Amino acid sequence: MSGHSKWSTIKRKKEKTDQQRAKVFTKIGRELAMVVKAGGPNVNENSKLKDVIAKAKAANVPNDNIERIIKKAAGETGGNNYEEIVYEGYGPCGVAVVVETLTDNRNRTAGDLRHFFDKCGGNLGQSGSVMFLFSRKGQIVIEAEGREEEAVMEAALEAGAEDFNFDGDVFEIVTDPNELGRVREALEAKGYDFLSAEVAYVPSTMASIEDPQMAEKMEKLIEMLEDDDDVQGIWHNWDAPDEE
Repeated sequence: MSGHSKWSTIKRKKEKTDQQRAKVFTKIGRELAMVVKAGGPNVNENSKLKDVIAKAKAANVPNDNIERIIKKAAGETGGNNYEEIVYEGYGPCGVAVVVETLTDNRNRTAGDLRHFFDKCGGNLGQSGSVMFLFSRKGQIVIEAEGREEEAVMEAALEAGAEDFNFDGDVFEIVTDPNELGRVREALEAKGYDFLSAEVAYVPSTMASIEDPQMAEKMEKLIEMLEDDDDVQGIWHNWDAPDEE
């Protein structure tokens, strides 16, 4: 994982205000609706739906909300048609950024993202401009408190994990992206719950920002991207200092 931890991102999500949590729920609801329309409402026949439900539960989306979204999407014949588009760019000081979106208007989304990057001292790039710095992996994050590292590592490897990392706060379990659901279900069967379980873009090398003003701009870029309704996920290779 090149020393890259998701713990700061997880803390960020856990500490969101009610208004921000509502935005997260809306984004996950959009993703749920899209996978239901694409593959149907039956989780036994739609593995992607199963994965997004797990993601929703990790984000504390209530079960009633999940069921309501699935039923509504299953009964819709029209409505907005969202497409998944991945954007790449550079933030301040050459930090590589990958942004995953679900949008019903790619011109609007591209324009908004270009504005965010420009405003924060970066630039939105072409397809392939930074992707070579990332590997697409399944990533499962488990809170470390009260758990033995050796026991979790053994369970993860038995479940089919490719790699295992411990940074003192969380255990990070890395899988083949196509095996994420199977590994997650094997761990669930052993009684584990997760802070997150998703397919992620894991950086192969990290970038540092020495200038405090540039670091603030990078933080601002992340915040602006997180607040955009079309953005579903953000990954970068900034080796940000740990927050106390």
